[in-house]
Formats: sequence, structure tokens, C-alpha cells
Amino acid sequence: MNKKELSDIVGKENVFDEEKTLEEYSFDMSLLPPRKPFFVVKPRDANETLEIVKLANKTKTPLIPVSSGPPHFRGDTVPAFGGVVVDLSRMNKIRFVDRLDRVAMIEPGVRFAELQSALEKEGMKLPIPLCPRSTKSVIGSFLEREPPIISKYNLDYGYPLLCAEVIFGTGDLFRTGESAGPGTPEERMEAGWRHKYPPEPQTELLRTIQGSQGSLGIVTWATVKCEVLPTIQRPHLAFGPLEDLLEFGHRLVRLRLCDELFILNAKNMASIMGVERPTTALPPWMLFFCLAGYNYFPEEKVEYEEKEARRMARELAIEIRDSVSGISASEVLRMISEPSEVPYWKVREKGNCQDIYFISSYYDVSKLVSLATRSLREKGLSEIGIYIQPVSQGHGHHCELNLFYEGEDPAERERVKEAYLSLSAALMQEGAFFSRPYDLIAEMVYSRDPITRQALKRVKGVFDPNDVLNPGKTVSPEVKG
Repeated sequence: MNKKELSDIVGKENVFDEEKTLEEYSFDMSLLPPRKPFFVVKPRDANETLEIVKLANKTKTPLIPVSSGPPHFRGDTVPAFGGVVVDLSRMNKIRFVDRLDRVAMIEPGVRFAELQSALEKEGMKLPIPLCPRSTKSVIGSFLEREPPIISKYNLDYGYPLLCAEVIFGTGDLFRTGESAGPGTPEERMEAGWRHKYPPEPQTELLRTIQGSQGSLGIVTWATVKCEVLPTIQRPHLAFGPLEDLLEFGHRLVRLRLCDELFILNAKNMASIMGVERPTTALPPWMLFFCLAGYNYFPEEKVEYEEKEARRMARELAIEIRDSVSGISASEVLRMISEPSEVPYWKVREKGNCQDIYFISSYYDVSKLVSLATRSLREKGLSEIGIYIQPVSQGHGHHCELNLFYEGEDPAERERVKEAYLSLSAALMQEGAFFSRPYDLIAEMVYSRDPITRQALKRVKGVFDPNDVLNPGKTVSPEVKG
């Protein structure tokens, strides 16, 4: 694949091979070694993207799909073998927003702030992850299964993605769910369909694409489930031991008494809120929850929910306040309702962050968090952030450890790398489920289950037999002649 071939598809002004540009796409904040791509291309639509994939199959050139802007964290956008970065940021249209069906159709270059602004005009909101960075792609975030902070709507780990248009590694364009047809998406729109229902007759291919790090297909548009904006909101902060906060949160989610709900340790609360005072001034653990009323009897709804929440808090000796140490619940609500301001909260203090995240059952969260904090303290890493998010309506918990460190210090970087690998292995041994294995731990995760690994190879062989989409990030295809 050469520059002229790419220029014929996207125009020469959208093909980049300057040293500075290639350097920008060669690394991220993960612990993977950098590697420059050969070119960076920016297609404008699905047709150009499709032609790029076909050319890659013809020339056996790796493609690395990228939809979010920097900073990147997980190593999934760092080329493993050179190749061409396909930057989808030019594909940034919001195709429609529908209040009646509570759905929006967007392209991969759409950021959270852009979509939220369009939804607010229609009286809706998007369930978003915890303080996503302002450069984060909405589709990219949900393809990576980043958990929304409203657990009660989260029916499964695919939420809130609905239907999508995907270009597989074979060069075939496919539409999932009800958008598959009959007819084109535009024809189905005219007939009143809104590409809302994801199931297909025998499988859900969008669920196959999620978490694959762009190694199976490139999504060129998707529909996302939206929710109605509340009429009133009443946020609160709760304090107590982690075990009691977990039980309190479990009850709130199980009874669907609140919208946003999550648990942070003092370090992460200070980082998100931009608090410069020592974290010892904050409670060690804080649970944030927000009660919300909608169109019908909103005050009455919030009043009975608050009465029940306070009753449960008393049973567990949990303290509920509107503010603590200068941090108010209303300000926390404001901060988490929009993308993180520049600089992104994870890099605000030390310039770099290594995340360790896994899914745990309710019963194992405290044990795994204790294991993690003890292990990291032994390695001299005491200043860590911890974020716990109920997912799938409380049937599981997303646990995230944020290791903040100076990226320019080789010794500290090596210390974080060692801690990351050893702790990940220890957590797996104790039952933590790494559903999204990235960078250095991918091989560690896949090697634990040879049967699943073999199945993934076969899936890769079906959708990307020439291994052109982000090779080396998940598994290589198994092709039998």
C-alpha cells in the first residue's frame, strides 16, 4: 500500500506521512513500546473506509482504527506491526435524534459533549461513563464497554449500543439488528423504523464486535439508547466503610431508587474534583447517588425515594450529607454530567496513569480491593485511585484501579509496569474477571483459557481472515484449508 493508492481513495490532503504526525500516533500512555505507522488516513464516510479495507486485504497491510483523540491509554491504538492508522474523526455527523423512541444515530467521530448538546435540545440525555475525556468518541467508548454511571438502565454489558453499520476485515459491509433490512437504512427510516432493536435472528454481531479493539470490524455508524432528562435531581454523598457502602449501593440499585451511583476513594474524588488539599481531609470512601424525578409527580417520587434511602442508610450506619470538606454533591453531579475538562482528570496530577480494571461479583469486591491496595503499597505505590461501579443492574461490579505516575521517569515507569503485571496475575488468581484484556496482560488473560482462545481465533478467521485489522491486539486467525 502506497501513498498514491490511499490518496486516490481519500484525497491527498487526508493522507499524512510527516514525521511529527506519525510520531503522535506511535505511542500512548500504556506501557507498550512505541511503533510508528506508515501512514495516517482520514476517511470521510463508509465508502472510503470500505475501499481502504479492500486495499489492505489486497496488499496485506495492517489497519489500526482510531476514533478518539489523544490522550490514549490502553495500547489498542499503538501499531503492533506498523501499517496504516485509519482515523475516523472526520466522520462526525449526528444523523438523527429521536425523542419518541429515545434513540440517536451517530458516526464514530462524534464526541460526548457534541451528542449531549444535541440531546438536551430534545429533552434527553446520554448515560455516560465516569467523566470521559473531551476527546473520547461515544461509539469508541461503548465499543470498549466502558460502564455508564447509571446502573438501573444497564440491562447488559452491551448497553447502550443498539444497531450499527460495520465493515468487517473481509471488506464486507454489514448492518446489525433491525437495520439489516430489508431495504436501506434511509428507506427504513422513511417507513418509521429507528434502528433501535439490536437482536438478529440467530446472533448479535454487534456484541461480537464490542471489546475486540478494532480487530474484527470498523463501525461507521451506530444507534445509542438515550434517556429522558429529569425534571428535578437531588444528589447526595454517603460515607462509611467500603463493605457498608457496597451493601447500601446494592440496595439502592436493586430497588431502582436512584440514577447515577458509584463509589470512589478519596484519591479519585480529589482528582476528579480538582481538589488540591491532602486527600486525608476527605473520607476514605464515598458513595455518590442522585435521586431524580421526571415528568409525572417528580417531587413526590424524589421524596419517597429519599425517605427510603435514608431509612436504609440508618440500618447500615451510613452517613448521608450534601457536602463534605468543601466538596458538594451538586458540584460532583455537575462534574460527572459532562466530559472531563482539559487536562483530563487522570493525567492532571502526574501526567500519566495506568489503569487496572476488572469485573467482580458483589461478594468479592472488598476482598479484591484489599488485595490490590496491599500489593501496591508493598511496591511503594500508595497514591492510587479506586473507582467501583455497579453494572448490569447491580449483577456485577466494575472495579478500576488508577495508578498515577510520572511517565518521564524510567524507574517509576518500570516500577508501575512490574506492579501492573504482578497485581493483574494475582487478581485473576482470586477470581477477578478481565473482560477487556489490553496491552501487556492480553497474553496473560488468553493463555488461561485455551478453549476460548481457540474460539476467538476462529471468529477472527471468519471476519478478518487476512489479519489486516489491528493485528496482534487480540488473537491471530485460525484458518483451515
